[in-house]
Amino acid sequence: MKKSIAMVLLLVAVITTPLRADEGMWLPMLIQRLNQQDLQKMGLQLTPDEIYSVNNASLKDAIVSMGGFCTGEIISPNGLMLTNHHCGYDAIRENSTVEKDYLTNGFWAKTHQDELPNEGLYASFLVRMEDVSREVLTAVEGITSEAERNAKIAEVAKAISGKAKEGNHYKAEVKSFFAGNEFYLFVYEVFTDVRLVGAPPSSVGKFGGDTDNWMWPRHTGDFSLFRVYSGPDGKPANYSPDNIPMKSKFYLNINVAGMREGDFTMTFGYPGSTDRYLSSWGIEQAISKKNPAVVEIRDAKLEVLRADMKASDATRLMYASKYAQIANYWKYFIGQTEQLKRLNVKNEKQSIERRYKVWAEGDPARNEKYGSALGMIEKGVAMKDNTVVGGTYVLEAGLLGADAILFSYRMSQQLDAYMALPEGAEKTAMKEELKATADAFFAETDLNTDKKLFAVTQELYSKNVPVDQQPAYMQAGGSKMNGKWQDYANKAYGKSIFTDSGRLNNFLNKPTKKTLDADPMKIVSADLFAVYRNQAALNTEANELLARGNRIFQDGLRNMMPEKDFYPDANSTMRVSFGNVANYAPKDGVIYNHFTTMEGLLAKENPNDDEFIVPTRMKELANKRQFGRYIDRDNSLHVNFISTNDITGGNSGSPVLNGRGELIGLAFDGNWEAMSGDINFEPSVQRTISVDIRYVLWYIEVCAGADNLTAEMRIVGGRNSGDREVEATPRERSEKTTTREAPTPRERIPVPTTTDPRRNQQSTSPR
Repeated sequence: MKKSIAMVLLLVAVITTPLRADEGMWLPMLIQRLNQQDLQKMGLQLTPDEIYSVNNASLKDAIVSMGGFCTGEIISPNGLMLTNHHCGYDAIRENSTVEKDYLTNGFWAKTHQDELPNEGLYASFLVRMEDVSREVLTAVEGITSEAERNAKIAEVAKAISGKAKEGNHYKAEVKSFFAGNEFYLFVYEVFTDVRLVGAPPSSVGKFGGDTDNWMWPRHTGDFSLFRVYSGPDGKPANYSPDNIPMKSKFYLNINVAGMREGDFTMTFGYPGSTDRYLSSWGIEQAISKKNPAVVEIRDAKLEVLRADMKASDATRLMYASKYAQIANYWKYFIGQTEQLKRLNVKNEKQSIERRYKVWAEGDPARNEKYGSALGMIEKGVAMKDNTVVGGTYVLEAGLLGADAILFSYRMSQQLDAYMALPEGAEKTAMKEELKATADAFFAETDLNTDKKLFAVTQELYSKNVPVDQQPAYMQAGGSKMNGKWQDYANKAYGKSIFTDSGRLNNFLNKPTKKTLDADPMKIVSADLFAVYRNQAALNTEANELLARGNRIFQDGLRNMMPEKDFYPDANSTMRVSFGNVANYAPKDGVIYNHFTTMEGLLAKENPNDDEFIVPTRMKELANKRQFGRYIDRDNSLHVNFISTNDITGGNSGSPVLNGRGELIGLAFDGNWEAMSGDINFEPSVQRTISVDIRYVLWYIEVCAGADNLTAEMRIVGGRNSGDREVEATPRERSEKTTTREAPTPRERIPVPTTTDPRRNQQSTSPR
């Protein structure tokens, strides 16, 4: 018995080594729990209150959730927001025409009147977060059914968020953490008038294209600028010519002094999702089943889109954003599978699971509480094994295979409601709404391209999914449809009211249920949704086992290692990560430097490859070395850099800050060698790829001539200024103000510039 206890204690000692500071996406409210001395040694010069505060201006007030899919940061007192080019891509595309092609040529507003509105785009600012775990968990005590537990949680969460919204214009939500072991309330102020201010051409913003995506070395100017507007009263308001630029509660200083190997870096943003607690069984399922299915379907879609976009500028603009979204995660899943295998992540997870089992079984009380977790998870994954490919296909190749499918389903639902209305004003109004919805769809969809997407995805679906998991229309076709889905598509698109504006308008004038129910695209969409719902029903028991097992496992894991600071998986809530500028060795005999330069960018130029075109003016200025105040001490213009910060999708556009909270870069990607990072952090190779803020400002000010924008910003740390100007930290700035309006900087303090004795490594070679 003593030997057994000793082994457990030794095991715990081994696995409770201090957490690396560069691993983790931390809730800003909980930063004070981390070891502040370690963070200060890394280079952080801010207190937790300067990073996150409810009562005083802090860094969190400059961080924006942009549209719920990216991050932005406020960089002027007038609501100017910086984010990635790929985050603004759809807004740039929607404002483009063949005649005014802002995607190709870029866009720069010289005045506020020139800034372009974007319907549906919004900017959310976190007002506060609050731990409501006790209230939620008390309400679900004794509930054993996962369905009943979830229903009760939803009820309590609705009450909590409703109370938080009383008497104000805020929005609120309660989110689950650690698989349902903790719950936090988030209160937001949401601005719905967000306007495009500036964007470089795609040859800058997407330099390297799909070839360089997820790769290092990188030379991409992935940035764009927007402005948040408010009503005249300073509160959120829908778009109006009377709206004014938002008065920023807080905005970031921009430091152009440059960075060196080992310098502290902090990212702030809204990471979308990670799966760091995924089991070894889940990893095997992803590698062998889900990921290959996603890749094969998206590969087929991209082939169709590439051909049609190359043939027509109108189609290129129409599908540019869709293509980018498909391609991004097509390559992501290829890389994730490769790195999960190469880095033996499954073995690492199995090691953790063995340790957990020893710990749980080492004490009867622990075993009773935690011992069942792994068995539940293993069984739940096994139960889903036969349906995971079908579940992937019904979404990727079915409901999202061609745009007409989802449009047909949604319109069918609305048309049923429309036909049920008696004649009158309400029916007339709904008819106009339906026409507007249809007009928007037909304006944004090339039906010939969509028909090709339908045919190719249906072909894959019918070949790769068991017949008993296929939709009814597909089963009815059987083997005779093999290789003939283009014929099916031609007939369906040729007859459906949902694939022709004239047919749809005629139907609206004389609607009949018989015509609607017989519509081929309605049948396709309804059958696919039936499969989708059936998949959910088939997996009810498996999902309940996984939910309960993961909740118990994550609770047990934290109890097994009480000395370790755990962070929850990303779930689109605000997070902070800490790291350092650092190179890495991707393989034996190769070391990648921590930055790239304009020289490396020019070396990649290929006028015959759309992914590697360098704009003429930019090349001329670069060849003349007209870099101004943005040149580095090594006499080059740095373009991108890497750091050890922990980010994922949703962090796109996140600010990279130095130890004083000053903006030094803009995060936009991760690296190929660590694409398993959403499942397992890889400290030796995992890197965040960012645009150097000096490249951003150089392009805005020198290449685009938009110095009206840099004039709004507070830029510090210029290389050629003799003394380096340093602004006040957030705490020092907030001490000068008694309100939550934009703080006034304290008197600037000249700090002598020191010479870094370390020499940069030789610049990385082109790809």
